[in-house]
Amino acid sequence: MLRESLQSSVLEVLCYFEVFRHPLTAEEIMGFIRAPDLSFPELQLVLQQMVESGRIWQYDAYFQSAPDANWLVQRREKNERAALFLPKAYQMGKFIGQFPFVEAVMVSGSLSKNTMAPDGDIDFFLITRPNRLWLARTLLVLYKKIFLFNSHKYFCINYLIDSKHLEIEEKNRFTATECATLLPVYNPGLYHDFMNANEWVSQQFYPNTQRRCTKNVHPELRQWPKRLLESVLGGFRGNWADQLCMRVTVNFWRRKFRHFTKNNFDVALKSRQYVSKHHPMGFQERVLNQYQAKITEALFGRVVEK
Repeated sequence: MLRESLQSSVLEVLCYFEVFRHPLTAEEIMGFIRAPDLSFPELQLVLQQMVESGRIWQYDAYFQSAPDANWLVQRREKNERAALFLPKAYQMGKFIGQFPFVEAVMVSGSLSKNTMAPDGDIDFFLITRPNRLWLARTLLVLYKKIFLFNSHKYFCINYLIDSKHLEIEEKNRFTATECATLLPVYNPGLYHDFMNANEWVSQQFYPNTQRRCTKNVHPELRQWPKRLLESVLGGFRGNWADQLCMRVTVNFWRRKFRHFTKNNFDVALKSRQYVSKHHPMGFQERVLNQYQAKITEALFGRVVEK
């Protein structure tokens, strides 16, 4: 009975990453499996039994929930591409950290998982000063539009929270995976504060996950241009500007995405004084729906000739 439970937990992990056609090593599965008392040798034995019984497939050192050798080829290509993008992400993260009211910068999305598609972007997750999130976001967007000609390739800012609201309100496998894999690039201390505030990730989903190494993370550095702008935009002027930026942005989104239902808008474009999420393609919902379909199929039997 215990062995069957462990096999189901392995399938949960592999089916989630099947959505991305992303095979995993045994070490990676260990980090994502919902089994707090599992030892690595026990996991290796379970994986071997599952491969031998045809429940999962192994290609080289990688495991997956569907028989397709191309996944491994694609993963290795994405890993190689990610290695080229990571230095740029650290450089850009340090630069973003010098914008007014930005307190911490982390890489999210595919690059945080050490993969990068040919058409991929560098996604950033930011923590800002309280009551200045929308002002900080607007300054970043203006920089991107004016100086980067609105290019998202190295400067995709799609999720911001403030430092008084570090706990992620939506708690599911998608958000847990994104939190667990965030790669800090600026202000390691606030990264640890964020992880402490989101202990639900390990308690409810990934008890074996390890925090990212912060050895090479840029420390918080507030140079004089940042200090000057924060001083000018402090007090009532900053409060007024932040509220104006939020009101203009959200009204624009409501017009642009007027076909969204209220619930869809709130999930894809969550807009509060302390949080801004811009996922208009409904990526989270699509991933969770596909995952649910795949895990249901896997747990209730998927017979494929090996």
